[in-house]
Amino acid sequence: MRTAGFGVLLLASGVIAPLAAQVGSPAGPVAVERLEARREALARAMGSGVAIFRSGEPKSVEGDYPQDSDYRESNDFLYLTGLEAPGGWLTVSARDSALGEVQLFLPPRSPQSERWTGPRLGPDSAAARISGIEQVHSADSVQGILQRSLFRSDSPARAGAVYLRKSEDALENDFTRRLILGSLSVKDTRPLTAQLRIVKDADELARLRRAIDITAEAQRDAMKAARPGMWEYELEAVIEFAFRRNGAERVGFPSIVGSGPNSTILHYDKSRRRTEAGDLVVMDIGAEYGYYSADVTRTIPISGKFTDRQRQIYELVLNTQQAAIDSTRPGMTIGRLTQIARKYMDDHSGDLCGESSCTRYFVHGLSHWLGMDVHDVGNYGTPLAPGMVFTIEPGIYIPEENLGVRLEDDILVTATGAENLSAGAPRTVREVEAAMR
Repeated sequence: MRTAGFGVLLLASGVIAPLAAQVGSPAGPVAVERLEARREALARAMGSGVAIFRSGEPKSVEGDYPQDSDYRESNDFLYLTGLEAPGGWLTVSARDSALGEVQLFLPPRSPQSERWTGPRLGPDSAAARISGIEQVHSADSVQGILQRSLFRSDSPARAGAVYLRKSEDALENDFTRRLILGSLSVKDTRPLTAQLRIVKDADELARLRRAIDITAEAQRDAMKAARPGMWEYELEAVIEFAFRRNGAERVGFPSIVGSGPNSTILHYDKSRRRTEAGDLVVMDIGAEYGYYSADVTRTIPISGKFTDRQRQIYELVLNTQQAAIDSTRPGMTIGRLTQIARKYMDDHSGDLCGESSCTRYFVHGLSHWLGMDVHDVGNYGTPLAPGMVFTIEPGIYIPEENLGVRLEDDILVTATGAENLSAGAPRTVREVEAAMR
């Protein structure tokens, strides 16, 4: 009897699955007023036109991604709706920079499928309540409604353009390809949403702060656990246990735990080597919390104390990083910070790297934007402004010595300068060695 009534109960009870809108997740749902403000900002950025967004699609857990969960929502769709909704569509119209019609399309619920997946959100009042979008339709009707709204004489699409992810998402759908490309001006949504997402609102900053705090705790746990002879995967296990214990639902990127020779490989993520006394270990890790990712790197001596040579290289990297952090303020650019960091390293290398500067071993960029992706969207020529979050991560990698040092912190631009959001992870030589004791 309980089995026979399962589908009816799902439809009638008003239960909303965690998949629907981060309901039940540690981060919780995004407040409706935040979602509404984001859609209004999109309309202002658009001017006139209609933007179309597709939700993400489930992956094959049994096939391509056996080690992963089967669904992570498209960032832009989640940013604007607060929903996790496979098969969903969102349209946002604007005229003269004012928000017009917002329509959400969700697949009808299927009690039979929900026996396997759990309850999903459908085109009903619950979706409207969570997203703040009044017009919620079945995804079955998207073609007819889009065709009528895009081509009517007063359509904002005629006054402006149709915005979507070119050659991806919506255009992969044969209907939209035939309907839109031959008839209307088409522009890419990504520059629009990148412009919005590069400055974080209060909800985004709260999620980022928590992701970063979790990651800092994982760094501290790894420092306490580290011993010569441990396998890299054992340290990785300590790190990722701290992530899940504190509410991170996934890693922001594959954890990098590289010891000895692997400390000089920038994106080494196999974690297969056994550490040896005297090794340095680079731990480049990031928890994802409520769809926002941290990215914090620390380098530790597996034996608990830096050698003189390791300490000298480490402190050059640390001081280079601090020079860039100290120079962070509104109006500055990432390009200019990179110049400042490389000049500092150049001026203070002495003979640490032979006759030439240690900058020849600083082989990657200084910074990247941080947010819903670990390398988040945004133009790198954009002047810094309050609410932007990015990394500062100088490094020196000397393969012939099996010596790699990278330090990476997550920096929030404030009205007067910068806040190091990842300061909770031990960073100086004294702090690291004390944490390992």
